[in-house]
Amino acid sequence: MKVLEGGLAAPKARVAVVVARFNSFINDSLVEGAVDALKRIGQVKDENITLVRVPGAYELPLTVRRLADSKQYDAIVALGTVIRGGTAHFEYVAGGASNGIAHVSVEANIPVAFGVLTTENIEQAIDRAGTKSGNKGAEAALVALEMVNLLDQIKA
Repeated sequence: MKVLEGGLAAPKARVAVVVARFNSFINDSLVEGAVDALKRIGQVKDENITLVRVPGAYELPLTVRRLADSKQYDAIVALGTVIRGGTAHFEYVAGGASNGIAHVSVEANIPVAFGVLTTENIEQAIDRAGTKSGNKGAEAALVALEMVNLLDQIKA
């Protein structure tokens, strides 16, 4: 039986990290985790990492699409935080971000790791940005690297 599985080291990978500025007090920790994982575990060189800041999570899909279309990157990591409030705004923003990012990944044929937190409250967001529940930014970066390596093994 042949098994294909991607590793985490991808020293030649070119990775864009796209992060929402809204909720930056959480998102800055996600970026730190992602960049640390890319460099330390993935062995990606600093010059192969591009950080792009957008206003909010709703703007992630368009920016991810533009980066994917540029053909300059092997993978993209999308980071942000959407915290539920008292209105339907949460559903629109979280749904738009997740659906849009998934669509870009499939249509553009590039790994796009989803590191957007969708939480009920600030405490859950803090937990997922480097405290009790690990750092979801780091996890998303590792997913991106694994997918780069896996897709390299699959011939189109």
